[in-house]
Amino acid sequence: MRRREFIGLLGATVAWPLALRAQQNAKLPTIGILGVANALGWQPLIAVFVQRLSDLGWVEGRNVSIEYRWADGHSERFAELADSLVRLNVDVIVTAGGAVVPAKQATTAIPIIFAVASDPIGTGLVASLAHPGGNVTGLSVQAAELAGKRVELLRQLIPNLRRLAIIANPDYAAAAREISEVQAASRAFDLETKLFEIHEFKDISTAIEALKGSADALYVCIDPLTDTNQISIAKWTTAARIPTMPAFRDAVRAGSLMYYGPNTEDLFRRAADFVDKVLRGTKPADIPVEQPSKFDLVINISNAKALGIIVPQALLVAADEVIE
Repeated sequence: MRRREFIGLLGATVAWPLALRAQQNAKLPTIGILGVANALGWQPLIAVFVQRLSDLGWVEGRNVSIEYRWADGHSERFAELADSLVRLNVDVIVTAGGAVVPAKQATTAIPIIFAVASDPIGTGLVASLAHPGGNVTGLSVQAAELAGKRVELLRQLIPNLRRLAIIANPDYAAAAREISEVQAASRAFDLETKLFEIHEFKDISTAIEALKGSADALYVCIDPLTDTNQISIAKWTTAARIPTMPAFRDAVRAGSLMYYGPNTEDLFRRAADFVDKVLRGTKPADIPVEQPSKFDLVINISNAKALGIIVPQALLVAADEVIE
C-alpha cells in the first residue's frame, strides 16, 4: 500500500469515531411532557404517543429525548413544572387540560401542544381554531358541550332518574363551564341537581358519603383531581351503589357504570403528529387546532346488574365497549 493511501485510510479511520462521538454528544431534540395526573394514570396515553412518534421516525433515546414532569393531580404545581421544562430549554412541551394555560404563561417561545384542552379560544390559548397564532396549538375537547349527551344517556339507562348529583371543582375553569351545561341539560329533562364541591382528595370521599340516599345517579366533571383519583371514585361509588357517569374512561373499567366522550388515547396519538410537524420546523401558529373524531360509549354491564339496572338493547348495540 502506498504511503499516501495509508495516511488517507488512517485519517478516515480516526475521523469516523470522532464524527460518531460528536453525533452522540449532540443535543437531541427534547420533548417535555407535563402530565396533569401521575405516570401510572397517563401510561396508556404516553404509550400510544411514543408509538406514534416512532411511526413518524422519532425514537426515544435515538434521535429524540423526552423529559417527564408529573403534577399528580395538584394543579398548584403546574406553573412550577412548566418552568422547569422551560429552564431545560426543551424543543416542545406536550400537556393537557388545566396545565396548558400555566405552560403558556411560562413561555411564549417554546412550542406547546395540548393533547386535550377545553375551550382553547375562550381560555385565550389560541386566537382561533383555524389560525391559532402564538406558540400554542393542539386538540380541543369541548367537555361542556358533551354534558347534554351524557345526561341524556344517563336518562336512557335509568328511566326513574330524578335526582342527579354533580361532583366538581368549580375553581377549575373547564369544570365550572361543565357544571353549567349539566345543570342546563338536567332542567331540560326535569331533573333536580345538587352540586358537591371538591377541592382536594379528602373532599371526594366526603362528597360521595354525603350524596348517599340523596341522588339517583352521579355525574363527575373533568378535572385534574378527578383524573388522578378516578379509580378511587369508581371504587367508592360502586361500594355506595351509586350509578356514575365518570369524566374518564378508565373509571368504567374500574367499576363505574358508563362513560361517553372522546377517545383520549386517540387524541394523544394525534398529538404526536403535531409534535412531528413542530420538530420538522412548522410553527404552532400555522397548525390549526383539531377536534376529536372518535367518541366512545363504554358500559359496565356487571355494575349495571349489581345496581339492578337493565341496559336497553339499543345502548348495548351502540356501545363501543361493554365490560362484563
